[in-house]
Amino acid sequence: MYYVKNERNGKEIFDAATNLAIEYFLLNEKVLDEPILLFYINKNAIIIGKNQNTYEEVKQDAVDRLGVEVVRRFSGGGAVYHDMGNICFCFITKDDGQSFRDFGKFTKPVIEALHEMGATGAELQGRNDLLIDGKKFSGNAMYSNNGRLTAHGTLMLDLDAEVTTEVLRPKQDKIASKGIKSVRSRVTNIMPYLDDKYKGIDIFKFREELLKHIFHTDDVSTIKEYKLTDDDWEKIDAFKAKYTANPDWNYGSNPDFDITNSKRTTAGHIDFNINVSHNKIKDIKINGDFFGLGEISDVEKILTGVDYNREALTKAFDAIDVKRYFGNVTVQDLVDLLLGEA
Repeated sequence: MYYVKNERNGKEIFDAATNLAIEYFLLNEKVLDEPILLFYINKNAIIIGKNQNTYEEVKQDAVDRLGVEVVRRFSGGGAVYHDMGNICFCFITKDDGQSFRDFGKFTKPVIEALHEMGATGAELQGRNDLLIDGKKFSGNAMYSNNGRLTAHGTLMLDLDAEVTTEVLRPKQDKIASKGIKSVRSRVTNIMPYLDDKYKGIDIFKFREELLKHIFHTDDVSTIKEYKLTDDDWEKIDAFKAKYTANPDWNYGSNPDFDITNSKRTTAGHIDFNINVSHNKIKDIKINGDFFGLGEISDVEKILTGVDYNREALTKAFDAIDVKRYFGNVTVQDLVDLLLGEA
């Protein structure tokens, strides 16, 4: 098995769009004579499953405020948050026609490594999750293409769980879509379960220990590596531009969805009933017991066709005399409600 470092000009990559592009380049275009192992660490990022509705999974305002990268992967499964306390592992190999959905085959070496580090309760439960004491610390997914297979997962060593709850939406019924919904589970970090000599270990030392266990060596310099070439990077950059760094891929694959957002405001009760298609408001109906002048249908016409994001909605409302149509309410109040952030 080859180990591939996600490095360019000697510098490690922490950008999720680039790291996912590396993974899919290795899957789709780089065929070696043995399987490949790739580890990568992402700065603050949300990774969306292939079949999910991005808006249903993320709190976009928090994502924008905290500078969290949102990238859609090619495999199924749910949305996950990554930071520098989390590491991703990817096994890339020939698809033998029998291994797809066999998560045990690919998680076994990781579980054995964790056992050796003291986390003896780590185990695969259900379809694709690794748990300790009934709490999830790793989600796994697979993707197969052109006779090749990637089995990848996360390992939460010391993830900031508070940010996770801030940027990912809880399971809710406000949005009805054909996208696959995430199921939020009780989660835990691995750190509390490690032997004392590993307590406080940073993510890089943790990766080194995993490599030693997986490759059965005491010296990581002896591990067989494949180093990415300039030609490889040219293809990775092209793939990144087309997919993982492309908003049309990360957000534009959302199915049509309906939203009902309702709240009592200083102007009275306001209901927004919206249909969003291709990330634009296709239809909207505004109801409520607010006292306004003029026809609310005028506002509905103005909002129809507007991009479903804060910047575009704010611009649209700025062109409207909101106090005339709604009463004593601000543009920010209305945008918050439309986005479900109120």
